[in-house]
Amino acid sequence: MLDVQVIDDPAAATVALEPMRSRLLSELVAPASAATLATRVGLARQKVNYHLHALEAHGLVRLAQERKWGGLTERLLVATAASYVVSPSALGPVAADPNRKIDRLSASYLIALGARVVREVGDLVRRANEAEKRLATLAMDTEIRFRSPTDRAAFTSELAEAITKLVAKYHDESAPGGRAHRLVVVAHPLPQKSDPKEPS
Repeated sequence: MLDVQVIDDPAAATVALEPMRSRLLSELVAPASAATLATRVGLARQKVNYHLHALEAHGLVRLAQERKWGGLTERLLVATAASYVVSPSALGPVAADPNRKIDRLSASYLIALGARVVREVGDLVRRANEAEKRLATLAMDTEIRFRSPTDRAAFTSELAEAITKLVAKYHDESAPGGRAHRLVVVAHPLPQKSDPKEPS
């Protein structure tokens, strides 16, 4: 089972986003039969089977095991991944693209960059899996609380200077056998946790 599977096929995205099928995917972190799932989600087994066939047809679940019960065969299915992300490429020409004319200081540009990361890395992971190779990536994630907008601006300036120096030091356009990498650095405010409403 993959940790994350990127869905780039529009039909598969439609299947995965249907609420009951999404629920079945979450239930299939461990192998289960249609009968077991029917009890868990409160649907008739035939209806669950219908949803499972759609998920299996689009590569979102796979056969884990078959068990014989008398003259019947019970199929146990399992999700192909622990979680899923829909790639912007599933949206075709309307997908977010940072190469379009977007204000580079806007939140829309940041979202378009994130969409490109999902699209490009999802495609690279698929190709690496097909070639049975490991994809080398680097990711960092941290939080910083600025005392003031002045400090945030100073940090931005120092970070840009440091990245410019590092890129100049390690970038070699003519390196034989070298491979280009994309570096994206983003910062955004953390979502505020909503306070529970006080009783009236």
